[in-house]
Amino acid sequence: MNGTPQNAAPAQDAILTRAAQAGDVSALAQLLERHRPGMRAVAISLLGPGTDVDDVMQDAALVALGRIVDVRDPEAVGPWLRMIVRNSCRTLLRASRRVEPLAQVPLPPDGDTPEQVLQRHALRDWVWEAVEALTPTLRLPVVLRYFSTGITSYQQIAQACGIPVGTVRSRLNQARAALAQALTATAATAHDDALRRTQASWLEAHETLAAAERGEFGKVVRDRYSREVSLLAAGERLGGADLLLAGMDGDLSAGVRQRPLNVTAGRSLVVWEMELLNPPDDPDHCPPGVAWIMTLDGGRFDRVSLYHAARPQAASSPAAS
Repeated sequence: MNGTPQNAAPAQDAILTRAAQAGDVSALAQLLERHRPGMRAVAISLLGPGTDVDDVMQDAALVALGRIVDVRDPEAVGPWLRMIVRNSCRTLLRASRRVEPLAQVPLPPDGDTPEQVLQRHALRDWVWEAVEALTPTLRLPVVLRYFSTGITSYQQIAQACGIPVGTVRSRLNQARAALAQALTATAATAHDDALRRTQASWLEAHETLAAAERGEFGKVVRDRYSREVSLLAAGERLGGADLLLAGMDGDLSAGVRQRPLNVTAGRSLVVWEMELLNPPDDPDHCPPGVAWIMTLDGGRFDRVSLYHAARPQAASSPAAS
């Protein structure tokens, strides 16, 4: 035996895990490095050698980043990390056997949504700073995949972005690689408070809908949206501010109301996930939900992409169907 106490490794794991849970990004990076051989061994045993192993390792780093606060036994973080890799491998294997990828991001054991996990996550500011460093084409898929609650499968993201499923997979691979590489590179950088930003966006979503019901949506569009704002669906431009106003007015006239369910807010990308409440006499007027996927330029929304999980049975206005 060597001179290292048998419980030294678990004890060091516990110290690093608690530090990571308190917001120390470098501590998480050290944990991943300490357990990289065991994690990679699990991936290779299930997938064999190849690029899939690298993808799984990158995905595991992001999952660990988002879920480190869920670790109940800090000394058992090694088995926890290997379990993440094992689950990611199994998801990849299942997806490869199907025509349509199913791979959903699982909810945490306590039932919190991804957005709620991010809100209570000590590392959330680092997460958002790293996401903001991605190119716009990579940023949107990764935000939907990891931080939304209802647009997480490859097929759903493809529909929301108006791109093929294969392109979604490619962009997510690139985004994961960039975020994994950034995990240690920006550890010491100070970041804005993502919690304040998301709380402000929740308030703005509620105020926007309240203003619309008062007949003041036009003022909101003038104050918060670019004059050249584009309204898109499935990646294709439908129109501009006039269509955005007409769609909202048409839905309100039909008795349709929207209720915010989840808000994800970065500096340049905001996602409002809404429940659509149809009038009792026309329950199929709109699908059950809509996501407003909005990009910011100079502090104003310049693109609003609408995504629906289901098609309505009857035609309705552009803002909700």
